[in-house]
This record gives sequence, C-alpha cells and structure tokens, in this order.
Amino acid sequence: MATTGRGGGRTLITGWFSFPDGEATAGDVLALNRVRAVFEDRGLPYDVAWSPGFAPGELGLDQAVPEAYERLVFVCGPLHGPQVAALHRTFAHCRRVAVGTSVIDPHDPAVTGFHRLLPRDGTTAPPRQDLSLRAPRGPAVPVVGVILTEGQHEYGGRRLHAEAARAVTSWLAARTCAPVPLETRLDRTDGRLCGTPEQLLSVLERLDAVVTDRLHGLVLALRCRVPPLAIDPVRGGAKVTAQARACGWPALLPAERLDAPALDRWLDWCLTRGRAALRRAPAPDSGDQAPLLPAALDGGPAA
Repeated sequence: MATTGRGGGRTLITGWFSFPDGEATAGDVLALNRVRAVFEDRGLPYDVAWSPGFAPGELGLDQAVPEAYERLVFVCGPLHGPQVAALHRTFAHCRRVAVGTSVIDPHDPAVTGFHRLLPRDGTTAPPRQDLSLRAPRGPAVPVVGVILTEGQHEYGGRRLHAEAARAVTSWLAARTCAPVPLETRLDRTDGRLCGTPEQLLSVLERLDAVVTDRLHGLVLALRCRVPPLAIDPVRGGAKVTAQARACGWPALLPAERLDAPALDRWLDWCLTRGRAALRRAPAPDSGDQAPLLPAALDGGPAA
C-alpha cells in the first residue's frame, strides 16, 4: 500500500515481512500498523515492501526502485544477518532508521548501517515497549475451530478426505475469520494437544463456530452449543451424514460438492441463525434422543 501526503520525500517501510524468504508475524504487522499510523497522521508519503509469499501482488523489495526513496525504515524484529545488511547497500543513498527492533550484536553491520536506532532492547538504554502494544487494530472476527482428518482409510476408494481438506483450508484462507486448528485425538505427553476430553470441550466452548469433517468434531461442537459446519469426506455419505441427521443438524455439505459460495452460506448461517437455534435447543446431555433441531430450521440458508 502506498500513501501520498504533504510531507517531503518518500519513505520505504521494510521489515522481516519484506524479505522473500522472511515471514510476517502478527506482532510484526501490528508494529508496522503503528508506524503507518504515525506516517499517515503526519501526511508523510510511504510505501511498504512485502514478501511475495505473504502478500502476492503487493510491492516487493525487488520492485522498489531505490532512487524513488529518501528514507528507509526497518520495523520490528532482530537486526542481524545478511538480508538486513543488504538493505544498507541497496538503499545506500537513503537515510536509514530502525524502530522497535532487537539488537543482538551492536557491532553487526546490519546494526551499524542504520543512521538512527530506536530499539526495543539490546542496548544500554532502558527497554522500550514493543510497537505492537499500542498499534491500531481492526474489528474482531469470528473464531472458528478447524477439525479435519486425512485418515479413515477404511473407506477405501470412497475417501475424499485430502480433497476436502484442501478445499476447506483454501476457502478459510480467503475468509475473514480466525482459524484455530484442533485435534480430537488426545495425547497426555504432548503439551500442544488436549490430554482429556474436558480440555477439548473447554476449548470448543470458547469458539464461535467449528468447521469439521470428523464425526466427533460435529457432535462435540453441538454438545458445547457451538454451531458446526460439517463436511462428509466420504463419497456418497457415511457416519458424518448419519450423525448430522440423528442430531437434526442441517449444516452439512458432501465433499463431492464443496465450493466457496456454499461454505460461505453455511458458515454465515452457523454464526447467526444456527448459533441462536442451538442456544434454544434442549441440553444435549439430558438423555433425550430427539433431534436437537427437529425442523432443520427451514432447511438452512437459501442457495
């Protein structure tokens, strides 16, 4: 993104999110947003250089013409290594400033090449708060648990698990939501996985919705009154479809007919009417075998 304003020469804002083999962390991008807000408040023109792996189609370092800039600002992350040092050679004519960074070795050329440092740590100065702490942020988004499997080889040639996982994850990448990958498999030795059913249920209860191709992803979400968008990954339908029918839950798509519009419609339904209906449904652990939503809520969203 570029801005124009009443200020002087143009600035190129960079960071580890700019390098082709770098990465963009949430903290990096929030720190960048803080710097951008300062530039925009002051009417200073700038461009941001992005890694093509993270933001394809945006301005990349190899497309930024050095002569177009008077200043280069490096935001967040550690100041070290050949990639940062190369910026000093490529933009040698620019005034170069590093802000909100960590200094590992004050004698590293990656550090000494900057005209001014405003580090968060690593120097004799007191540490500064990270820029992400006070960065502007957008509105909150739905938090969606993602419970997928590529196993279940017992279904043989009817398996569409890999295809379903690809379709769901590529769709979620373009969807405005916060995905939370989860596993129904328990492991008492791996601190990244739940070790008891109660731990998993405690996670599910904090979600806005679940997208799953697992029977227990569907059932346990319903138990927690969190609306699941269920995908049956078996050609012709199998246990996920059967369980959705047993529970009277209409938010079900077959893997053979997955597309972004249908996924969007059903997730929107889950986050609105489906969520409201589950709150009115009888407690699923009451012993009653009646469907949770017997009328299928008028068939769900319109096609």
